[in-house]
Parts: sequence; C-alpha cells; structure tokens
Amino acid sequence: MASALYQTIELLSHEKGIDPGIVVGAVEEAIALATRKYYKTQENMRGELNKETGEITAYVYKTVVADESQVEDPVNQITLAEASQLAPGVEVGSEIRLYKDTSPLGRIAAQLAKQVIFQKVREAERDTVFQEYAHREKEVLTATVKRIEGQDIIFDLGKAEARCPKREQSRLEQFSIGERVRVVLIKVDRAAKGPQVIVSRAAPELVVNLFQSEVPEIYDNTVVIKAIAREAGERTKIAVQSRDKDVDPVGACVGMKGMRVQSIIRELRGEKIDIIEYSDEITTFAEKALQPAKVSRVSITDLGEKQLEVIVDDTQLSLAIGKKGQNVRLAAKLLGWKIDIKSEEEKRQEVEQQMQALSGGPSTPIEQVTELGEGIIQKLVAAGITTVEALADMTPEQLEEIPGIGEKTLERISVAVRHYFGHFEEGEAISAGLAAEAGTAEVPTPDAAVADAEAEAENARVVLEEVESVAAVASGAEPITLEEAVVESLPDADAVPGGEIGESESENESEQSGQEDNA
Repeated sequence: MASALYQTIELLSHEKGIDPGIVVGAVEEAIALATRKYYKTQENMRGELNKETGEITAYVYKTVVADESQVEDPVNQITLAEASQLAPGVEVGSEIRLYKDTSPLGRIAAQLAKQVIFQKVREAERDTVFQEYAHREKEVLTATVKRIEGQDIIFDLGKAEARCPKREQSRLEQFSIGERVRVVLIKVDRAAKGPQVIVSRAAPELVVNLFQSEVPEIYDNTVVIKAIAREAGERTKIAVQSRDKDVDPVGACVGMKGMRVQSIIRELRGEKIDIIEYSDEITTFAEKALQPAKVSRVSITDLGEKQLEVIVDDTQLSLAIGKKGQNVRLAAKLLGWKIDIKSEEEKRQEVEQQMQALSGGPSTPIEQVTELGEGIIQKLVAAGITTVEALADMTPEQLEEIPGIGEKTLERISVAVRHYFGHFEEGEAISAGLAAEAGTAEVPTPDAAVADAEAEAENARVVLEEVESVAAVASGAEPITLEEAVVESLPDADAVPGGEIGESESENESEQSGQEDNA
C-alpha cells in the first residue's frame, strides 16, 4: 500500500495534469540539495523516496577506481581498496553509496526543499500546457470566464488559463464571471513566466465553427465555405459554394425564415453577416462581394498585381464603399484582390482627361469670345486666364476673386461663354449633318449626270423666255403664253421630214410610258 506522502503526490499530479514521477523526482532532488547544504559538502548526492513507507533518504555516491593513480576527483571517486572495506565484492567502475542522516535537517532545509519542489512542479506544468495546446492553433475551444483583468479577459480552459486581450475582443460583447463561451486558440507563447495561451473572440474561425454547428450541409461538406472576411463587432462576409446542384448554398446557410443565421448572429451579439455565393469568375464574384450595392461593371486592370476596377452608379457609390470603407475593405479581403471603386461620373471624367491628354487638349484663345469686350478680356488675361477652356472650368467664386470682376461682369461672362459653346456645338451638329448627308447620298452615274445637265439647261431656257415675254409686255408688245413661245420656237413642219417628227413623238411617248412603268 502506498504511503500517505505518495498518495498526496499522486493527487497533486492529477490536479496539475503532470506525471507523478516528475513530482517524485522533484522531492528527491529537493532532499538531496537540502542535505548537501546542511553538511556543507560538494559531494554528489541523491535523494530516494520509498513509496511504500514514505521514508526519504539521502546518500552520497562515489565511483570506484582501481588505485590512487587513477583518482582524478578525490571528492567523488574512491579506490577499490577503500570501497572493499565498506562493501566487500565491489568492482571497478561501479558506484558505492554512503548514506547521510537526514534527521538533523531543520526548518531551513525543509523550506529550501519546498521551494525546489514548487519550482520543479511549475516547470513540469508549463511543459505540459505547452505540449497540450501548442499544436491546436486556430482550434475552437469552450472556455469559462474566470476573471477580468483591466481590459483583458481571463478564461479557464480546464488545464490552463487563457488570456483574451482587448484587440481580440468584439466591441459588442460583454461577459460575466462563470459564463461559458467559445473562443479560438490563436497562439501559445512560451514566455519566461511559462507558456501563455492567447485566445480570441474576433477570429474568423469562430464564425466558421458556428456555421458548422448550425448548418448540417456545411458539417457534411455538401456546402463548402470558400472564403471569409470579418471585422469583429461590425460585419462578416462569407462565401459559400454547393457541391450538389440541387442545394442552394445561401439558402442552406440562412435557413427557414433565417433561423440558422439568426442563431449565429445572437451568438455574436448582433454582428451583421453577409452570405455570398462563391464564383470562380472573379468579376462575377466581385459583383456579389460588394452587395448590397449594385455594380455596373467590373474589369481587371492588372492581373499580375490582382487589381480590379469597379464602376457603380453615382447613387450606389456610398453604399458600395460602406461606412468608413468597410464594405469595400471586406470585399477586398474576401476576394484577395485590390479593388478600385469609382462612380460613373468619375470614370467619365477620367476618360475625358485621357482623351484630352492624347489629343493635347483643346486650347482656344479667349480673344475669340467677342461678347466679353476688351476690358473684361484684359482683366482675365492679367489674372492668367488666356483660354476659353480655362475660363469655363472656373467657378463663380474664383472669378469674383479677380480684381474688377463683379456680379454684373460675372453674369456677362457666363452668358458669353454659354453663347460661345452653344454656337460651337451648333456648328459641330451642322457639320455632322452635312457629313452624314454626304455619306448617305448616292453618286450619280455618267448618264444620269448628262440627263440632269440637259434638264437644267432646259429650265434655264424656259426662264429666259419668260423674262423676254415680260420685257415685251413692258415695251407694249402683245404678250404670248409659254406654250405659244414653245410652239413658235419649233421648226416648220415643211422643213422637217414628216417621218422624223412622227418618230420623235413616238419615241417620247415610249420613254414616258417606260418611266411610268419604272415608277
């Protein structure tokens, strides 16, 4: 039967989670140290605990050598002749024990032994804690709030205490002593005071573990969490993908009437969670990652540096960026890409600037705006404004800062610039219309051109005859009609062979009938 001392050692070992042999070794070493200090000797000394009786003994051990010529350390070595007198039958190379009386040991020696035992037990406990938790980083553990030290929370993990610093806490959470919560083991620091276990309530692994607990499809790998980005106490974005085409990954995580995700939100004290369907296409994934904002288009600007350009409507820009840039920041973490987000207006201005840079930019002298007047032009040139474009880019407040420019002058400048650009745009529109007409007009054939020329000549002749008729009336001659003038201008029937006139008329009739058929 084990002694009471050994039973106490076993109880202590079980409480500290260490091997009883370590405690026994600490006790034996403490007794040996106290005995050597009491006898004031430098001899090698060991302690020995009898598990059955609980008796502790201390002894000096020396190594046996053949003769005095081989003695190198007289304190810890003994010759064979001397050893044979103490223990007959001893051999060279063996050890001989010389027991010391431990009964004279007093309070000081006992206190020294106690300190040694406590030190050895603490070292063994630290090694045990380190070996227990060093390989369990990123693992979710269940802990109990033990105490609160300043801004840090001390959790009891069962075999060790863990510290949760302020930076690893969520601003929405407050705990009471004795409350059981889940924490993420993020680091085991083997400091001088022993291994310090650091846990977190802000790590993304906590949200992953909660989804695995609440969503059976994630637990059995039907739905896979592909990426997660979290800002504790604010918002979490999580991308999920289904391995079964008949299972909706987002719907599985949300649950009926949102019961599953609401349970997770309650565990996180009201933290917002965005569940996004994962896509292998980075542009499509970026559009979904920026929800609830609606994205107009996404383009890859630098594939090597993983940079995206996202264009949103002007009304969606603030929603896409989020409060203090939170939405776009979480989306960038989720994607693993850099996101440059712009509004439609910003993109348009950027394109215009690029076009102006390529073309060298328009530069119209301000003197071309004649409505301004020489006096105003001189004031503007004196202020460094020499082009119409520079004048148009200035605000009314900037113009009023120019000496000699008042409200009436400012209104005159505004009207003059507006009229100038209005005429300029009208001129461009007319030029564009003429160019379009020229581009769509049909090129006449040579025969058609000859026919048009003959028709124009005939019209000119008729107009000339009308003018002559009017002149004749004015001079008192008898007026004639246009038909009479045409008839008189024809040659006599006798002078022209009858067959030719008849043939000419028949040809004209046939041409007219052909034209009517074509029409």
